[in-house]
Amino acid sequence: MRVAILSDIHANREAFEACLADAARRGAERLVILGDIVGYGAEPGWAVARTRELAEAGAIVIKGNHDEAAVADRGGMTSAAAAAAEWTRQVLDDGAKQFLDLLPMEVEEDDRLYVHAGAEHPTLWHYVRDAEDARKSLDAVRARVVFCGHTHVPKLFGLTAAAKLVTHTPLAGIPVPLTRPRRWLAVVGAVGQPRDGDPAAAYAMLDTEGNHITTIRVPYDAAAAAEKIRAAGLPEVLATRLLQGR
Repeated sequence: MRVAILSDIHANREAFEACLADAARRGAERLVILGDIVGYGAEPGWAVARTRELAEAGAIVIKGNHDEAAVADRGGMTSAAAAAAEWTRQVLDDGAKQFLDLLPMEVEEDDRLYVHAGAEHPTLWHYVRDAEDARKSLDAVRARVVFCGHTHVPKLFGLTAAAKLVTHTPLAGIPVPLTRPRRWLAVVGAVGQPRDGDPAAAYAMLDTEGNHITTIRVPYDAAAAAEKIRAAGLPEVLATRLLQGR
């Protein structure tokens, strides 16, 4: 089965539509959305409505920290993120907020665990940036493969049978075997706000039969998404970073 795993949509319609279309072209049979459907971007209402449609069709959808912030102000965000969260709370209707509020923090399927941030304490929204972070997540769960987002930067970590943890920066379009008995943690990158220097949207395609994962980059109309952010009166940095991929 081919599973398209998307994270950090961030109310970016252009990027989300481009990734969904690309996943369909590549024969995705299942969709997983690892949270942060809203936040930063200018079309949260559309993003939630589209995600609800996908969930009703069978997609797995996880809650992210920006989804939580769209329901209630928890604090702890940067000024730009907080401004976007406050604006998002104002524009979302009650039905959209209820959908976000009821999303699960994690879902386990076969030997895989889907979560937005670090798996050791999903509600604390820890970032998985390095091998030490990845080890904490893997030590806390039984799943052979953990998939998360949150950092907006694609990374892959492999834990060997000898407890050595190897870090890998995946190259777009190159499948990486998820060999056994090694355990893995994959950070799938961001659809709506990449931060690795490449403005193209990022998601991952998992092949469960071939037992490999591929990072996919999808160019989209980032300029149009940026202009919508400006038109909404959101902080300028949220527009410019889409063009820079940072």
